[in-house]
Amino acid sequence: MKQWKNFTKGFIKDNPVFILLLGLCPALGVTTSAFNGLGMGLATTFVLLGSNTVVSIIKNVIPNKVRIPSFIVIIASFVTIVQLTMEAYLPDLFDSLGLFIPLIVVNCLVMGRAEAFASKNNIGSSIVDALGMGLGFTLALTMLGGLREILGAYSIFGIQLIPGVTDGMLVFVLAPGAFIGMGYLIILFNFLKKKTA
Repeated sequence: MKQWKNFTKGFIKDNPVFILLLGLCPALGVTTSAFNGLGMGLATTFVLLGSNTVVSIIKNVIPNKVRIPSFIVIIASFVTIVQLTMEAYLPDLFDSLGLFIPLIVVNCLVMGRAEAFASKNNIGSSIVDALGMGLGFTLALTMLGGLREILGAYSIFGIQLIPGVTDGMLVFVLAPGAFIGMGYLIILFNFLKKKTA
């Protein structure tokens, strides 16, 4: 039961983007569409799951002096796997996300979960934590990307909502739209957090 609670806390109570305000660089940078948000979220979830698992397994053999550099090397290895896989099988998404894929290495969500959770807990708890936080991150990026896509292009996942109308509110396609959308979603998630408390 406790592990289930750890899994679901990343969705609303401790949502990485809207409550903990972690990983804001990709949240604001790549969420011009729901598809981009979903792709970035799933890529980060894979890296989070892999790095949490490995850190939890080898936490007792890593010397304290090189703990952080070791975590970075582990995270970078999984980012490389994601980057090469995405470039080979999802080239359009790879081109769209661009520089933000390698930046997963320094995403404070991934590094923070490795340091604060995986290095102190067993493998099962670390996997559940990674999945919960990763899927919460994916939810946040997809919601923000979806909101911006609906308001900016009147579409969702590339499907036009109003046939023949493609010009929405330009501000939501541009950078200021990310901040506006983020602000309203933070308000919503804080309201939901109070309701579920």
